[in-house]
Amino acid sequence: MSLYDDAVLVLKGYEDQAELRQAYLDHLAAHPDGMWKACHAGHVTASALVIDPERGRVLLTLHRKLRMWLQMGGHCEPGDPALEAAALREATEESGVSGLTLLPGGPVRLDRHPIPAPCHWHYDVQYAVLAPPGAEHAISDESLDLRWFGYDEVGDVADASVVRLLEATRARL
Repeated sequence: MSLYDDAVLVLKGYEDQAELRQAYLDHLAAHPDGMWKACHAGHVTASALVIDPERGRVLLTLHRKLRMWLQMGGHCEPGDPALEAAALREATEESGVSGLTLLPGGPVRLDRHPIPAPCHWHYDVQYAVLAPPGAEHAISDESLDLRWFGYDEVGDVADASVVRLLEATRARL
């Protein structure tokens, strides 16, 4: 199964955010290349919130280009067999944490946001991953910083999309 086909199946099975979910499906139907960065009308991305529920905290990255505290994530790559695999790969690469595991149940949220030209939109499919006990992180080339934040601190450092992702993740836990 192609990554495109996986994305369509994942989105069709996602039961929340019906209007936004349909916008993702419409985008993919109109753009067979809608999984890839080269699609200038916008493209699907995969991200993951790294969470340590035992300590009540999340690991956020200070994004090098955007200079914002965000969850780990980015563009899908041709070798990604599935959206969840892309999200897990991005979380592992950007956090440096080995042994991350996906929170069961598929995507936690969808978040479509504008991006600078030449592209127009990121259609982000957001997952959550659990950090193993004693997880050690390492800053990647894509980050200015990487830091654990308590649940109650996230709203002070991150934008509303990250806060919504944290709330949805905690509800799923």
